[in-house]
Amino acid sequence: MSQTLEQVRWTIHDVEGLPENDWIRYEILDGELFMTRSPHRLHQQVCVKISSLLNIWSELSHLGVTIFAPGLIFSEFDSVIPDVVWVTHKRLKQIEDEAGHLTGAPELVVEVLSPGKQNERRDKQAKLKLYSITGVREYWIVSYFTKQVEIYRREQAQLVKVATLLETDEIISPLLPGFSAFVRLFFP
Repeated sequence: MSQTLEQVRWTIHDVEGLPENDWIRYEILDGELFMTRSPHRLHQQVCVKISSLLNIWSELSHLGVTIFAPGLIFSEFDSVIPDVVWVTHKRLKQIEDEAGHLTGAPELVVEVLSPGKQNERRDKQAKLKLYSITGVREYWIVSYFTKQVEIYRREQAQLVKVATLLETDEIISPLLPGFSAFVRLFFP
C-alpha cells in the first residue's frame, strides 16, 4: 500500500491562527509558508534610510506615500511583508482595505536582502515572480553585503532586470519624477 502526501498550501487564514510574536514575520508565497526572525540591525538601518529618502521626496512631490513594512495581501495564498513600498495617492485609495493592508500592487516595492540562501531565493525568485504577476511596476532588491541595488522594471507585463547599481551610482526612476539619490546613501 503506498501513500502520497499532498503538499500543504498555507492561506492567510492559517497564518491568523499562528501565535503572535513581534520577533517572527510570517509570509505566504504561492501557498508556501515562510517564517523569518526579526532582521539584523544593519538590515533595519538600510530600510529606514531608504524609507526616509523616499518619504522626504514624497512629501515634497505630493505624488504618493512611502510605507514601511506594510502587509500586502494579493490572494488567500499570497501575503507578504516587503521592507518598503511607495504608492501613489490614487492607487492607495484603490488597494487599501479597512485593516490598512494593501490588497493590490503598489507602484514600487523595495526588499533588503537578509543573510541566507533561503532568504535570497525568496526575494530574488519567489517574490520577484509574485510582484511581476501582480502588477508591481518597479522592484528594488538591495544588498547591504555588496552595497548594490538591482532594479527591475515592468516591461511587456513582467518585471525585467534593467540595472545593477553600485555605491557610486545614482538611483532615479521614471515612477518618481525628480527623485535621485546616490546608492551609498542607502547604507550606514
